[in-house]
Amino acid sequence: MNAAGSIGFAAALAFATSAHAQTPAEFYKGKTISIAVGFSAGDGTDTWARLIARHMPAHMPGAPAFTVVNTPGAGSLLLTNQLGNTQPKDGTVFGAINRGMPFEPLLGVAPTQFDALKFNWLGSPDQDTAVCAARAEAPAQSLADLKDRELIVGATGSGADTATIPAVLRVVLGLKLRIVTGYPGSRDILLAIERGEVQGICVNYDSLTREPVYRNGVARILFQAASKSDARLTQYPVASSIASSPYEMQALQLFFTRAEIGRPFVAPPGVPADRLAALRQAFADTLQDPELKADAETVGLNLRPVSAAETENIIRRVYATPRDVVERMKRMFGRGL
Repeated sequence: MNAAGSIGFAAALAFATSAHAQTPAEFYKGKTISIAVGFSAGDGTDTWARLIARHMPAHMPGAPAFTVVNTPGAGSLLLTNQLGNTQPKDGTVFGAINRGMPFEPLLGVAPTQFDALKFNWLGSPDQDTAVCAARAEAPAQSLADLKDRELIVGATGSGADTATIPAVLRVVLGLKLRIVTGYPGSRDILLAIERGEVQGICVNYDSLTREPVYRNGVARILFQAASKSDARLTQYPVASSIASSPYEMQALQLFFTRAEIGRPFVAPPGVPADRLAALRQAFADTLQDPELKADAETVGLNLRPVSAAETENIIRRVYATPRDVVERMKRMFGRGL
């Protein structure tokens, strides 16, 4: 190597070493962090992302700016695949995805391009129980009715609660749920219910109760899409109450584990460890911020955080399910999706 080449190599090495030695505060100063949301604007997850984007700069080393980017598609499968592959892995992007996405490679039937066990989970701002609701004049007006009467429900895409909950209940419990997919987010489905395009939806309780379609009595809750009752919803039966065999109960319990991780926020694989630690700490601190709590109450959001460690443990526990059990359930779930 000649002298000029040696100098160039040394300069490049020095630059790389200097960049690697940056602290998180030095790296993030003057940068913008993007929170990618796998749903349309106005969705409950989008609302949480915008609250977090407003308050997280105060807790982040280097005080970077934050922006929210909506990337709806296939119930957030589009975004989840991007986070696993094409999104920057330098700590300047993290995403908000559907709680079913971490389990799609294990139980889903749609093609996935990510490994949930390699993602860097940040946690969730809330935990919520899913409910299934119907227009007041729909033929089915109870959980029992759905054994004999059809309900047409709107859905986004594979992996999203709006699609997978009715599909699983149709296959496991034999409920007559006809699924119409293709809506960008739950808010779009709720508007479709108001217009009479579809008759019902399976969605988070908090998301439903904020919307006019529920507040105005156009739609009413039929049952909890859960294996155990939410203390706020004891007047509504849980789906598992009509399970007729231990296997049906086991299938529902495995499927409804997704509720434990709430609304997961996740960074791509490969984020440098110190930046990931900074993101996780700032995310956790933001969820304890009194100003965020006040803002959440103002817009009707219930703050019930799930930590990064809890999220990761729940996902690893599901992936540790015996293979024969998973395969049997996957075949069963697949028939309904």
